[in-house]
Amino acid sequence: MTVSHWQRAEQVEREVDFLVVGAGLAGGAAAFFAKQIHGRDVVVTDARDVGLGASGRNAGFMISGLDIYYHRAIEEYGQKVAREVWEMSRRSFRHWREFINNSAFDVPIDNGGSMLLAETAEEAKELELAARALSADKIEIEYYSSDPLKRGYCAAIEQPLDAGVQPYLLAKTVMAQSGAELIANNELYRLEQEGDSVRVYTRKLVFKARYVMLCTNAYSPMIDPYFVGKIAPTRAQCLVTEPLDHVPIPFCGYSDYGYMYYRTTFDGRFLLGGGRKQHQQEENNTSEDRLNPKVHAFLDRYMRKYFPDVKAPVAQRWSGIMGFSCDGLPLVGTLPGKPRVGFTVGFTGHGLALAAATAERAVDRLLNGVSAGAVDVARFV
Repeated sequence: MTVSHWQRAEQVEREVDFLVVGAGLAGGAAAFFAKQIHGRDVVVTDARDVGLGASGRNAGFMISGLDIYYHRAIEEYGQKVAREVWEMSRRSFRHWREFINNSAFDVPIDNGGSMLLAETAEEAKELELAARALSADKIEIEYYSSDPLKRGYCAAIEQPLDAGVQPYLLAKTVMAQSGAELIANNELYRLEQEGDSVRVYTRKLVFKARYVMLCTNAYSPMIDPYFVGKIAPTRAQCLVTEPLDHVPIPFCGYSDYGYMYYRTTFDGRFLLGGGRKQHQQEENNTSEDRLNPKVHAFLDRYMRKYFPDVKAPVAQRWSGIMGFSCDGLPLVGTLPGKPRVGFTVGFTGHGLALAAATAERAVDRLLNGVSAGAVDVARFV
């Protein structure tokens, strides 16, 4: 981020123990682990406020694993890493459910699972291979060789342990349960490490922190050049209809290799997202938060094709900026030359699957030097 000379307040220096930058799901989780597990005195700051980035704009899908089918993850990263990351998503889900159970306010969650659906015969073959790989690893799924929804899909994998959640309220309750102090609407524009402390220049304050954790996902390249080429801001588009008189789909649906996703919301609306695959030149490598009329025209056509029973008008359309990592795995580590500045970024559209467990490892790595395993940036070395 950038801040002009005129925007800076009369900045006061403030000493803090553990500063988290970013108040989304990853930032709230990092604050929780740093304060409640490791006993640090934690302050969180954000350019906006809790859950106003991708954490509060996504479809609320708790879908296990990465953004590629399981057999492809094994081919790409090896069986050990693919299984490790799958278990990280299960651990994240346990954390989210614990936050929800302990919340002071109601956070809606639907534990009805998810269904991965094939739109073509080619994708159906991929689903069958993914189902075989999942079953070989004794992961609970059910495979369908035809469309269980009878909507024109070709095959499906049901993942009964997945869920749909209200993501904005989840981000709010995670931050509340962290017990950390929040300083909102406070852009960061420079980081400097001096000995064992880090000077963090923000619009309102100059922090002198013992430790800093960057949970800035898509916006990380704006904070430090280390992330240029490693994290790519990527725009996603969603819509939601007016309330319906029926439930078109009783779980989270996911198709076209994850480029399309849909569900029924807790207030009876139909949510549809995706369409980026057909317009990647415009939607990739951008942090511009705006609607793309071409993508939304595609979403409208998609709804008419696969969900013709959804007749309610569209009530709202929006976009969100995701952070895609250069190799598809989250990044955990410390900045070169700044060993007191840690980061947990690059969730590649699967922050609800991986943010909690990844933040947990990131805090342990920053404070204790413990390897973050499959998501550690040491893999690049």
